[in-house]
Amino acid sequence: MIEIYTDGASLGNPGPGGYGIVMRYKQHEKELAKGFRLTTNNRMELLAVIDALKQIKGSGWQVVVYSDSQYVVNAIEKGWLKKWQQRGFKNTANADLWKQLLPLLQKHRVRFVWVKGHAGHPENERCDHLAVEAARNSSLHIDQAYEDSLNNQNA
Repeated sequence: MIEIYTDGASLGNPGPGGYGIVMRYKQHEKELAKGFRLTTNNRMELLAVIDALKQIKGSGWQVVVYSDSQYVVNAIEKGWLKKWQQRGFKNTANADLWKQLLPLLQKHRVRFVWVKGHAGHPENERCDHLAVEAARNSSLHIDQAYEDSLNNQNA
């Protein structure tokens, strides 16, 4: 079983953001983080899960994702994502990311577990630290879909 811990952060919402990931398989551990110049907290929470699942080679793995994002956990565990998909993601926030997540969820056997954020959970605290540091990094990536959506609103 692969364990994935994720967290997203946004310094302002929207604002600079980042995510942190801790992945574990047996005695192996990997940490990942990435920062973006303009994004939202929910996008970072979701992108952390997507990028973590993309790291897994092969298919059919049993995966447990631990997240402090009720938005992400409830979307999967309460079936919101299936309803959004059935509606063609009409009026669904972050549809671009949910569409990226779907095939990854089909590739593996993924279960989501909510953990309370900022409550001393060691892996969640580490992910939070990685996410905030990534958001503060001087070389930030572009969340192109998010920035494009803002430009389309202002056009």
